[in-house]
Amino acid sequence: MIRYALACDSGHEFEAWFGDSTDFDDQSARGLLTCPLCDSPSVRKQIMSPAIAGKRPPTEPGARSMMMEVMGRVRAHVEENFDYVGDGFAAEARRIHHGSAEARGIYGEASADEVKALREDGVPVAPLPPAAPGKSEIH
Repeated sequence: MIRYALACDSGHEFEAWFGDSTDFDDQSARGLLTCPLCDSPSVRKQIMSPAIAGKRPPTEPGARSMMMEVMGRVRAHVEENFDYVGDGFAAEARRIHHGSAEARGIYGEASADEVKALREDGVPVAPLPPAAPGKSEIH
């Protein structure tokens, strides 16, 4: 895990944890990062002093597995109760927002640019938690 100090284009400063040093870049490129205060998708890393090796802060036993379970439940709920619209997500979300399609929960794929455009137009969107890793993917 790695912690980054982040800031949005409105000047809000906050911190976030990532699985490794490439996760920030990957999530940013996919349009999955937003400011928790203003929901701006324009989030950048700030300069940080390096962490000094030493004791890791204590973590509650099972916290990671509990979080993974909760994220899995959220994903399962969406997959069971929402309509999958594939790569037509952005277009369908826009139609629902404008009232030209039935109001319902949907999920699918969208590019970072499509997500940014939806947010700029006031269409509420949120990333779906990732699928749980398969047993062969766990280290």
